[in-house]
Amino acid sequence: MSENTATRNQLQLHYNPVFDVSLNVQGGSKYIDDDGRPKRTGTVWTASSHIITAIIGSGVLSLAWAIAQLGWIAGPAAMAIFSFITYYTSTLLASCYRDPVTGKRNYSYSDAVRSNLGEFLVKMCGFVQQLNLFGITIGYTVAASISMMAIKRSNCFHNSGGKDPCHINYNPYMIAFGTSEIILSQIPNFDKLSWLSVVAAVMSFTYSGIGLALGIAKVAENEKINGSRTGISLGIVTPAQKMWRAFQALGNIAFAYSYSIILIEIQDTVKSPPSETKTMKKATRLSLTVTSIFYILCGCMGYAAFGDLAPGNLLTDKGFSNPFWLIDIANAAIVIHLVGAYQVFAQPIFALVEKTTTRNFPNSQFVTKDIKIQIPGFSYYTLNLFRLVWRTIFVILTTVISMILPFFNDIVGFLGALGFWPLTVYFPVEMYIAQKKIPMWSTRWMCLQTLSLCVLIIALSAAAGSVTGVIHNLKVYRPFKTSN
Repeated sequence: MSENTATRNQLQLHYNPVFDVSLNVQGGSKYIDDDGRPKRTGTVWTASSHIITAIIGSGVLSLAWAIAQLGWIAGPAAMAIFSFITYYTSTLLASCYRDPVTGKRNYSYSDAVRSNLGEFLVKMCGFVQQLNLFGITIGYTVAASISMMAIKRSNCFHNSGGKDPCHINYNPYMIAFGTSEIILSQIPNFDKLSWLSVVAAVMSFTYSGIGLALGIAKVAENEKINGSRTGISLGIVTPAQKMWRAFQALGNIAFAYSYSIILIEIQDTVKSPPSETKTMKKATRLSLTVTSIFYILCGCMGYAAFGDLAPGNLLTDKGFSNPFWLIDIANAAIVIHLVGAYQVFAQPIFALVEKTTTRNFPNSQFVTKDIKIQIPGFSYYTLNLFRLVWRTIFVILTTVISMILPFFNDIVGFLGALGFWPLTVYFPVEMYIAQKKIPMWSTRWMCLQTLSLCVLIIALSAAAGSVTGVIHNLKVYRPFKTSN
């Protein structure tokens, strides 16, 4: 789940689910896979690129802060452990791509859960997925507004020579972001626009690379490595705050590594032979190795540059400030990335609500009637009143919640805690146990359940740390009023 989710668009380009077999009758198996869909062409390299693009996102900007809470020993160690857990459970999930008896493919995460665990857990999985998607749209609204504020503040400081304190309110920027999302959310099938994947990938690597480069430059300028073995010092924070912030840091790290929700979709682009599972395991190993090295470098260089004062977001005003034009480019890249990524995450929620409403109210003109509007110079735009009202309400709701709780690190930590255990660990472990028919109370069963339990405890601790952080911040923050 980190979180460059425009990868979903890339995956949809590999095949068309509605495939006309008559076009390829003479081609036989050369053009058609065993399920009647166009021949898959994905390799270890393409699957690895999808994973890397999916993981690397705005979560990388909080890793320096996370390491600052844990220190030089526990910080990198926690990142390595989360990387290993993600790799191991991803290999379990990859093994669930095909039914072991029938060989039938599972095209999505939910299909794999349905095939191995049944309908009840599919509903549970769907609830967690939708809740996670909803939370991420809030997190993206906060992150985008912070970056827009950072651009404004950076230019303000530069123009005033540092004399103006440049107090800026969150609210206008969140409203501006929400307004753009209201407009974009009215575009039917927005998630099929292929350019979104390219733009998102370029933007995420742009701001992540700038953050890493600035960290290296800052360490060279300081001529020393800041930080300590145990992290932020007592005195700067109380013992209780240190504990809760350490838990929250684990949630931030978990958020940066989450991508399991689209693993099956990535695997469904891979050609066979060799088996899709074998290819996916290699791709997972390669991509997580690359990502982990990049993450550890970004987190460690940021901590080495700022020490205990490492900011929650490296590219805001409390992080790097010069050269201001490069900071502006990085923050602009974040905003551009998140404008599109918001839609990618919101579209599954839109589709679920609209499909359910249409099924329950098939005779309602408000729900089902499409109005064609001619746009000069373009083709017709299809307006649906229910879509207009419902999607607008959704964006307004996420924007208002963001205005009430504009705390980047707290939200990132909570989202990491919310999604990592069920989607990255619990469901893959349970599906693997069911598929391989691992006997209850056997050594292997006990080991897998112990892993799941340990991660659950970490996730609950991370969630508690994030909630505690929100409560602490609300003591000094006044929604809709406070300027920063």
